[in-house]
Amino acid sequence: MNTTTRLMLLACLSLPVLAACQDEGAAEQEQETVEQAPLTAPTTNDDNEWAAYLSDVVRRNMGDITNSPYVYYLPGSESEGYEGQRERLAEEVDLAMQRGVLEGNLIAFASPESAAMADIVVAAFEKVDEGAMKGVKVIFIGAAEDNERVRAAVEPAGVNYQFVEAR
Repeated sequence: MNTTTRLMLLACLSLPVLAACQDEGAAEQEQETVEQAPLTAPTTNDDNEWAAYLSDVVRRNMGDITNSPYVYYLPGSESEGYEGQRERLAEEVDLAMQRGVLEGNLIAFASPESAAMADIVVAAFEKVDEGAMKGVKVIFIGAAEDNERVRAAVEPAGVNYQFVEAR
C-alpha cells in the first residue's frame, strides 16, 4: 500500500508537468502554423487599417534590428486637419533627422499620401550630413514612383535603404 500511495502521489505531481509540456508544445506548433501572410495596403484612409498594415510591414522587415522602430505616418489628405498634421510631421521628422539616429535603429516612413511623405523625407534628409546615419535602416512604404527620389535623398546619409511598395 505504501508503494501504491507513492505511485499515486508521483502521478498526481507529474500531471501538471506533463500538461505544461503539452501546452508548450502546442503553443510552439500553433505559433509556427499561425505565421500569417503579409497584409495588403488599405484601399481606404482608415488610420486603424493603416496602423495594422504598417505594424505588419515593419515587423517583417526588422531584420537584425532589436531596438523599437521609429515609425512616421502621415494620414490621408481627406482626414480632418490634414495640412496641420503634415506640417507638424514635417517639423518632427526634420528635427529628428537633424539630431541624428544611432546605428542599429530602424526608421519607417509611410502614408496613403506617398508623394507628400516622400516630400517630407527628402526635405529632412537634405540637412543630414553625408554618412551621419551609417548603420540605420530606413524603410519607405509608398508608391513605386516615389522610390527613386527617396532613395537618392537618404542613401548619402549612409543608411541601409529599403523600399516596400504599398499594395
